[in-house]
Amino acid sequence: MAEFDTIAKRLIQTHPTDFARFALQRDDIQRVEVLDTEQPTIRHTDSLLRIQVGGQKVLLLHEFQTTDDPAMPRRMASYIGRCIEQYGLPVYAHVFYLRPHAGRRDPGYYRQAHLDYSVAIRYQVIRLSELGGQAVLDGGLVGLLPFTPLMQPPAGQAEAAWLEQCVVRVAALPLAPPARADCLAGLATLSGLAYNPQTITALLAKEQLMDIIRESSFAQYLTASAREEALKQGIEQGIEQGIEQGIEQGIEQGIRESIRESIQEVLALRFQPAAVRGLADRLGAIDDGLRLKQLHRAAIQVPSLQAFSNLLDDE
Repeated sequence: MAEFDTIAKRLIQTHPTDFARFALQRDDIQRVEVLDTEQPTIRHTDSLLRIQVGGQKVLLLHEFQTTDDPAMPRRMASYIGRCIEQYGLPVYAHVFYLRPHAGRRDPGYYRQAHLDYSVAIRYQVIRLSELGGQAVLDGGLVGLLPFTPLMQPPAGQAEAAWLEQCVVRVAALPLAPPARADCLAGLATLSGLAYNPQTITALLAKEQLMDIIRESSFAQYLTASAREEALKQGIEQGIEQGIEQGIEQGIEQGIRESIRESIQEVLALRFQPAAVRGLADRLGAIDDGLRLKQLHRAAIQVPSLQAFSNLLDDE
């Protein structure tokens, strides 16, 4: 999920007011400040903003997820507690679930029900797949536009047509070329959570947008990451093939990661989540997309977690 985290964080840093208005569904957002989430007291949070809304200073916390995490309520309680300790301000916390089926089991709260020592910490759960994308596409919040392919298309519109509409709209934004390029590159990569990578790259080529994306800081980041990984593995061939290949590889990597997470989600629903987490490293070592799809089908059908583990031993 690293590439998705990176893109989401950069989009928030570039368009913090857009995310604040979207999360709170309010326009009276003022004095928006992006806070450093790398300091020890608030580490691991994806984004933290200090804003003024309704005349009150508050913290706005965003966390991005591509899959379910049974520990999310506890994690959010920890994040919120650290923010309160550090800043002494109210915290408005949100978890954004990016993949279509993620987040359905997140209750949106942490609760300790011990007698005389009850604790309740609430946060908002936002599942992008449940939101109407057209309203966001027409709403003028530029920072949210790269996420629109993950939202619901208008009634009766095919998914491929919706993706094309989102791409064309972002390509026509009246932004400086670097900002428009970043929005397009962000959209291309995030779309990999819901669309086939070949569909995405074919559409970008059809709209003659690869040259624009080539100039984006996101594309350069993805290409640099691919180059660094290749160097670590001692692979030199293909390093100089350019930004276009780097983008496509980044999208395909996102698709493989999405399948891995789907496998773990299916197994966690059927068997013990704690035991399923022990398979994460073994699944992470499989890069063959076809093999991952086969394992996803097997995860739905196997009679036991041990039987699935035996399939991994056959690798």
